[in-house]
Amino acid sequence: MTPTALSMSRVIRAPRDRVFKAWTDPAILVKWWGPGTVTCPEAQIDLRVGGAYRIANAQPDGSITWISGVFQSVTPPDQLVYTWSVSMIPGEPTLVTLDFHPHPEGTELVLHHSRFTDPSVRDMHLEGWGGCIDKLEALMAA
Repeated sequence: MTPTALSMSRVIRAPRDRVFKAWTDPAILVKWWGPGTVTCPEAQIDLRVGGAYRIANAQPDGSITWISGVFQSVTPPDQLVYTWSVSMIPGEPTLVTLDFHPHPEGTELVLHHSRFTDPSVRDMHLEGWGGCIDKLEALMAA
């Protein structure tokens, strides 16, 4: 891992089209998004190159952190690339690339998040992504 990027991979026990849809359909995304005790009361997704998204992260204390960005590439069910801005973190947007690979047990999800200027912010995101994907796995298994 470089100081400005993170990568992770996880096998999700569901077909690629189902995992891709869980990531891109707001009605499904709100069911699993958010690490740990964070929930997602609202998600807006304009799934096209140049389209924007906005996701609410509701903290246990009731505060909302907004995550937003613009889709750079949309290739169902293979890949998503989008910018990433967090309302409480100043600076330029980072970049998320998600690859959805066929796997004998379902889908290998490969996440690469780059352009961090601060390793502590990168590390916070690594933990957050792990928690989100844990919830996605649980939803896909249900």
